[in-house]
Amino acid sequence: MKHEFGRFGGQYVPEVVISALNEVEVAFNEAIVDPVFKKEYLYYMKDFVGRPSTLYYAENLTNRLGGAKIYLKREDLNHTGAHKINNTIGQILLAKRMGKKKIIAETGAGQHGVATATAAAMFNMECEIFMGKEDTERQRLNVFRMELLGAKVTAVTRGTQTLSDAVDEAIEQWVDRIEDTFYIIGSVVGPHPYPTMVREFQKIIGEEAIKQILEKENRLPDYCIACVGGGSNAIGLFAEFIPHKEVQLIGVEGAGKGLDTDMHAATMTLGSEGVLHGMNTIMIQDEDGNPKPVYSISAGLDYPGIGPEHAHYKDIGRIQYKAVTDEEAVKAFLLMSQVEGIIPAIESSHAIAYALKFIPTLPKDQVVILNVSGRGDKDVEAIEEYIKNNNLNLVQK
Repeated sequence: MKHEFGRFGGQYVPEVVISALNEVEVAFNEAIVDPVFKKEYLYYMKDFVGRPSTLYYAENLTNRLGGAKIYLKREDLNHTGAHKINNTIGQILLAKRMGKKKIIAETGAGQHGVATATAAAMFNMECEIFMGKEDTERQRLNVFRMELLGAKVTAVTRGTQTLSDAVDEAIEQWVDRIEDTFYIIGSVVGPHPYPTMVREFQKIIGEEAIKQILEKENRLPDYCIACVGGGSNAIGLFAEFIPHKEVQLIGVEGAGKGLDTDMHAATMTLGSEGVLHGMNTIMIQDEDGNPKPVYSISAGLDYPGIGPEHAHYKDIGRIQYKAVTDEEAVKAFLLMSQVEGIIPAIESSHAIAYALKFIPTLPKDQVVILNVSGRGDKDVEAIEEYIKNNNLNLVQK
């Protein structure tokens, strides 16, 4: 059993899937050291995605909070509006290299689905996206965007009808179509080699950020903060900072309606070690080891597990994990929109919400990088409904 990250990771899957995973691993290990593959990947990152994404000094937010200096890593400015495209381009280039003709993927908030459909359209590949029925209703705009890009969106009606169930369905479908189909996993989750592979395609975020902060501040940041569901945007930012022990790393997950309720997705705060979607990780589970239903206003954080690399970093104390509620995230969504003129994804708003509480406690000479993992266009209708239903004040200034 291959465990990439301490005792976490592995391949807890049927034998037929292991042979497919081994095929992917061999192709990936060859591609990632091939200068031609890397050159092609970086070409699309620059000319198609629009990288490097900017590291923006959030002066208004910094002044308002009165603590550390805040820089925003603007993944929301990427083509398709989130960090997900970094990974889908990498994986679809790998699929092309392997001679695969069809693409399948799972999606929660729809950002990975849109990014996969975008890459599939560009490379003229057949594409099917599995999405929990609950999420198709929460993210109707992204469903239409995927269909507009030529993808078939299949609503999954099992279980809680959310991301976890979409992953289950996608894995089952992949087993039946392995000969000509490549499965693009959207986060640093699943059986080996997917968590490593996704991290390698997402670490461009941190590679840019470390260079940018050295140019702007002539030193490393004191903190990096990112939201965590499966964990790809966070690992993307954190990976380059891991060796720099003086940089503190904070992942922020969804506390939903509260940690004292059953309506949360606080895996790291309240979960335990278990096996989920082919990996040994930390998860929310029942006494029989089955994943329990989880909840977050954010479809992208609505997942009962986390990437095994995150589980390892929690285990060794390298990354801290915090949780914020739906209400805190919505208020952060509104505040960022009104103070900085940036409408963040509700996923990113969880990281922002923790920053709103934490940064005022820091000295003014500290520096924080906050990952804005995506833009919030997709969330506007849900936020409007939440404000009405909970009698929140729209204006947060």
